[in-house]
Amino acid sequence: MSGKAYIPSTVDQHIGKRMQLRRTMMGLSLKDLAKVCGVTFQQIQKYESADNRIAASRLFEIGRAMQTPVSFFFVGLPGNMPDETRTTKSIHVHSPHADDPLIRTESLELIRMYWKLSSDKQRESIMNLLKSLVGQE
Repeated sequence: MSGKAYIPSTVDQHIGKRMQLRRTMMGLSLKDLAKVCGVTFQQIQKYESADNRIAASRLFEIGRAMQTPVSFFFVGLPGNMPDETRTTKSIHVHSPHADDPLIRTESLELIRMYWKLSSDKQRESIMNLLKSLVGQE
């Protein structure tokens, strides 16, 4: 070992967050995904938190296991856009999308639970409750 501590890059962090997002979208637990990928759930946890860097071949396998192209993990990554849309100031991976509620795990969980309700009447009741809570009756 070289003695150098691994410091996750913004790319590693972004890929980990996208991996967690996709896993949540699919309703998979860490253990479920680990089993499909042939690694421990701790390893999946380390990938998602960017404590461990994901090799290209492993990312390819994870993409296949999650039924998504590898490009999914890079969506929204600064520097992954045409030159004419870039700005001259420094761009941080999380800042352009930090306000997007659809990238939050709790949003995906809410959507999944909403569609698990057994009837349209239940979904309508939940929607009415949410509208009253935010003042959009």
